[in-house]
Amino acid sequence: MDNNALLTKFYTAFKAKDPKTMAECYHKDIVFEDPAFGILQGERAGAMWEMLCISGKDLKMDFSGIEANEQTGKAHWEAWYTFSATGKKVHNIIDAEFEFKDGKIIKHTDHFSFKKWSKQAFGLVGSLIGGTSFFQNQFNKQANSLLDKHIAKNNGK
Repeated sequence: MDNNALLTKFYTAFKAKDPKTMAECYHKDIVFEDPAFGILQGERAGAMWEMLCISGKDLKMDFSGIEANEQTGKAHWEAWYTFSATGKKVHNIIDAEFEFKDGKIIKHTDHFSFKKWSKQAFGLVGSLIGGTSFFQNQFNKQANSLLDKHIAKNNGK
C-alpha cells in the first residue's frame, strides 16, 4: 500500500469511528503530538483515537489534501463535535504532518490553534486564558489523565 492510500485508510477509519483500523496504520513505535494531548508514544496514541471515537457521540469529521511520498505526508482534516466537559460545540481545523517507516505511520503531528479551540470548548474562560501555556499545560495533564483512565478501563478488552 502506498502512503497516500495509508493516510486515506487512516482517515476513512476515523470517519467511520473505527479506532482498530486507525491503530493498524500506526507503527508500533508511533510518536503522536498535538496541542491537546502533547506527545503520545506507542499504544497510547492508538488508545487516544479509541477514546475520542467512543466519547465523540456526535463527532463528524472530514479530510482532504492528502499528499504523501516515501518518507513524509500531510493531510487536512476538520472535526465537528460537542466538547463533553462543557457541552459546547467545537469545529476544529487541523493540518497534519506524517513520517513513515516500514509501510506504517511512525510520526503523526496535528497542528491547530489551541487558543481558537479553547475559545470554542470553554467559552469566555477559553477566550481569556486559552492562549496561555499554563492553561494548555493544565489541559494536557487533564487529557492524559482521562486517557490513563480509558486505558485502565479498556485494558481487559
